[in-house]
Amino acid sequence: MTQQPASVPVLSAESIQQRDNPYIMTVRRLFQHRSAQLGMALLGILIICAIFAEQIAPFDPIVPLKNVKRRDVACIHLLGCPAEQQEHLMGIDGNSRDLFSRIIFGARLSLIIGISTVSFAIIIGCFLGAIAGFIGGWLDDLIMRSLDVLMAFPSLLLAIAIVAVLGPGLINALLAIAIIEIPIFARVVRASVLSVKELDFISASRSLGASELRILLTRILPNALTPLIVQGTLGIASAILSAAALSFLGLGAEFPTPEWGLMLGEERNSVFNAPHLVFFPGIAIMLTVLSFNLIGDGLRDALDPRLANHGA
Repeated sequence: MTQQPASVPVLSAESIQQRDNPYIMTVRRLFQHRSAQLGMALLGILIICAIFAEQIAPFDPIVPLKNVKRRDVACIHLLGCPAEQQEHLMGIDGNSRDLFSRIIFGARLSLIIGISTVSFAIIIGCFLGAIAGFIGGWLDDLIMRSLDVLMAFPSLLLAIAIVAVLGPGLINALLAIAIIEIPIFARVVRASVLSVKELDFISASRSLGASELRILLTRILPNALTPLIVQGTLGIASAILSAAALSFLGLGAEFPTPEWGLMLGEERNSVFNAPHLVFFPGIAIMLTVLSFNLIGDGLRDALDPRLANHGA
């Protein structure tokens, strides 16, 4: 009895194109990365809370509640823990405000802080790093040595010094965080530009008469974006953490803004008699930073074909 040949699956042109498309393969590897899946789930919850904060939060995050029942004993119920105030999921804070509502609105502010500061730092850092790496010479030395001076200081201490000069406030805190992030992105872009500008297709573009500016914008920078994307994701987590630290010290968001770091600073003296007031904001900061770090790890592995099976 003759054996029938095994049937060979026929691939359509569309499936072959999707399989060979690097962007589709990158997205597929990202969604198959276990750490990235967890990070995207956490970030998705954060984004939903930020967009629909008015619909999710049951109370105003700024206006104090009226007719709040408190017990006059020095115990955990003094500041209205969840067990004492059943209508408030996370209890109430020392200023009679619903803690759950403030946590929800804090998600919106944290996303604004992370995205705005990192976007500003990427724009300035990308410009400085691209100019330094592409032109080189004395301009490269001047730019990079100046950025090295900024990186020589501890980031939080430098941010505190900048805010001390500019004055306390959320806008000044965001500007300080963006300034301390600029050297990181500049060094990443400069290293990528130095490695890409020596490749053969750059020489081919020059031989075809392309201008230096066109080569930098259309040939070099698009090929230097991979490490910048990963660093930008991790930078958002770092910016949120730095903003929370500045607000905790009283140099960032001002009362009564629903910002997680400020909430920790306001209730730091209640850590023993009402630990829920610092527990929930701390958990919110931790989960937000964790989500961006997990997504950054997933992006790093997905954008590098050599790590295609890592974390899957």
